[in-house]
Amino acid sequence: MPNESPSAWVNHTVTAEQAGGTVQDILTGPMGVSRRMIQRLTRAKGLQHNRRAAWLKAKVRVGDVVSARLNPAESAGLPPVPMDLRVVYEDGEVLALDKPPFVLVHPTSPEQDRTLAHGVAHHLAQQGAHAKVHPVHRIDRDTSGLVLFAKTGHAHHRLDLQLRAGELKREYRALVDGVMAEDRGVIDAPIGRDPRNPVLRVVRKDGDAAVTRWEVAERYPAATLVRLELETGRTHQIRVHLLHAGHAVLGDRQYGRKGVDVIKRQALHASHLAFAHPTSGDPIQLDAELAPDMRDAITILTSEAAQH
Repeated sequence: MPNESPSAWVNHTVTAEQAGGTVQDILTGPMGVSRRMIQRLTRAKGLQHNRRAAWLKAKVRVGDVVSARLNPAESAGLPPVPMDLRVVYEDGEVLALDKPPFVLVHPTSPEQDRTLAHGVAHHLAQQGAHAKVHPVHRIDRDTSGLVLFAKTGHAHHRLDLQLRAGELKREYRALVDGVMAEDRGVIDAPIGRDPRNPVLRVVRKDGDAAVTRWEVAERYPAATLVRLELETGRTHQIRVHLLHAGHAVLGDRQYGRKGVDVIKRQALHASHLAFAHPTSGDPIQLDAELAPDMRDAITILTSEAAQH
């Protein structure tokens, strides 16, 4: 069973540095409540100042307590679909799953009715929480590994702020074509839409800034296992950057077109997540072992190495 939040109310005690500001300053600042959420909570009587109904423009003093009921009931979103979910971490605010390959994180069209988000909707409904599903980030359909969901709108807002600020750390493992000569490096190359195919991305001067850090984990005769860390989160970033560096991801039918004999999808796995808990601020670090088909691919590459 998940560890449920002890209360829907989140409290903040005003410090000396914060004294003199307003209740709204505390809510939007250290408590990280969005203005839209403040409007919602005001209507729902979900804001308090020293246990009384809060006035947003009221000045606060040292030791004052500002409270927000950050788990208001939310309308249901996606229809729940029973699914075997691999839960890596769960509490009352967040849910982290180890996604298998060939599963979409969230539907991109109405006819897609068996995505990971549909399974999360069922998982939450089983707990009596008929709430909207909030994926904090996404990984490609064919990529396996860690995906983080928020179980409340406030948790999603706080985690999204971390994601945008680069404070939510994401690491991946990839099997790439060819033997990388250097042990580590940084790929700093802007990414934009491919003018020949708007579904794909390419490195282009007028693209959005994109930075990927990489380090070799293991080398094989014709391939390399690489650890990667994203500093930005552009669409297809790792796959485009590795292709640009001359080492396309094995099995990648869109960008690489090699390695399909050892793995039937892009050999990319989201292996590590690190973030601050959206309510407590405690550091959380999560790991997911390589998916079975990637382990099988490594076995094939290792046996090929033994034959040389």
